[in-house]
Amino acid sequence: MTVHTTGTREEWRTARLALLQEEKELTRRSDALAQKRQQLPWVRIDKEYRFDTETGEASLADLFQGRSQLLVYHFMFGPDYEMGCPSCSAIADGFDGSVVHLANHDVTLMAISRAPLSKLLAFKKRMGWSFPWASSGKSDFNQDFGVGFSEEQQRAGIEYNFRSEPPMKNLLAGKTMANWDGDNPVAQTAAMTGTDVPTFTRERPGASAFVMEDGVVYHTYSTYSRGLDGLWGMYQWLDRAPKGRNETGMWWRHHDKY
Repeated sequence: MTVHTTGTREEWRTARLALLQEEKELTRRSDALAQKRQQLPWVRIDKEYRFDTETGEASLADLFQGRSQLLVYHFMFGPDYEMGCPSCSAIADGFDGSVVHLANHDVTLMAISRAPLSKLLAFKKRMGWSFPWASSGKSDFNQDFGVGFSEEQQRAGIEYNFRSEPPMKNLLAGKTMANWDGDNPVAQTAAMTGTDVPTFTRERPGASAFVMEDGVVYHTYSTYSRGLDGLWGMYQWLDRAPKGRNETGMWWRHHDKY
């Protein structure tokens, strides 16, 4: 027998209507936050960034593909990874089909990672994705937008999601799922990318927005960590499921490994 509260249809309707008022308040609050995002000051980008793409070397302006807006998912796939981060892959599974619809709204959506283009394209083919993916390995784009770090920065303590993190201890080096003591999800995720914990965590997830006016590119917005929840389509479904996110133990995988 379930230990959850049960009731009549009438009791359910009364509770549901009360919850509906809170949902409407949250929707209105979300609309207001979206407007505040759009009202943030734009920061002109004069630095020259170069990317490797399927059509050749490109500038940041080239990535707009003729549109006025660019949304970037900072996909965790570092130069030493053997494959992409599984949680980033789950997010990509959700936005892959949105690319064509966003294009119809004057928005280009793409992923950018530090791994060589050949690795990105091979993984993209394996996963069956169609979104554009660029390599930023020849520039410091990831570092400048807070999602890529050097070993030296890691040892000193990085700043991610607008917060400072303590220095990473050397004792973490080389530890993956095979030799970690206990059930550590970071080590397990690192193992899925073929790396150890320090190498894996030198890449971080995020999303950034850019706009172009009169040939000038501006940075308008970036978000990281839990700020990506709203872009993770699977979570929107789970938050409406009876047991919620149900995150017990290590649950994410590349979709072809379930």
